[in-house]
Amino acid sequence: MEFELSTFGTGLLASVIAGFGATAAGALPVFLLNGMQERLNNLLLSFAAGIMLAATVFSLLLPGIEAARETLADTRFAVLGVVAALFAGGLTMTLVHRSLPHEHFEKGLEGVDPGRLSRIWLFVVAIAIHNFPEGLAVGVGASGGDARDALAVTLGIGIQNLPEGLSVAVALLGLGYTRLFAFLVAAGTGLLEVLGGGFGAAAIAIGAGLLPWALGFAGGAMLFVVSDEIIPETHRPGLAGGATAALFVGFALMMVLDLS
Repeated sequence: MEFELSTFGTGLLASVIAGFGATAAGALPVFLLNGMQERLNNLLLSFAAGIMLAATVFSLLLPGIEAARETLADTRFAVLGVVAALFAGGLTMTLVHRSLPHEHFEKGLEGVDPGRLSRIWLFVVAIAIHNFPEGLAVGVGASGGDARDALAVTLGIGIQNLPEGLSVAVALLGLGYTRLFAFLVAAGTGLLEVLGGGFGAAAIAIGAGLLPWALGFAGGAMLFVVSDEIIPETHRPGLAGGATAALFVGFALMMVLDLS
């Protein structure tokens, strides 16, 4: 089994652009802002959730099924195989979510007892749980060999990382951290996506036959993040209506990006 260096490089580069580059760019306004209204922050995160949800369907699951059809003679087996990978990704994220102590800015503490782990590291772990699947999706999607899918998933995840980086930086600023520290931590969370992207790109570089199942797995991980992390965080009392509208806008934008 030969390692395809060009395939790995494509996936890694895409994750650097969509992950670290976009997150850092999104966090830059923290040097100018004193804060951000809760409703606006909620709308931005919901918009990001819509993009992630559409990316799961149009950039991961559907291309995964198409790739599986080239490997398996029966379309039904192709669909069932990707569905199995989807559930595997979701189950893996469930186990990670329950095993690691972490804290959300709004939902609070989750996972096992954090012990003496400081609050800032609990936030970083929560962001890592969120960002690694996004990087995995970019790394796998961009390494698949289809330029349209690669561009769509890179652009889509990059766009949703802009408000995400800003939200993290502003939240840290509100907790009393300096602007520089808030920016560095927010930008640094983008490196977690690069790690996930490198992991996904390496899997495809090792064996192109893994592509359908890797796409399905990444889709399951992304779907878990949207359902378990972002939607509950953004659908608090009084904010659910705007959050749903913003999710629709994000979904529609990613659908247009992918299909056009």
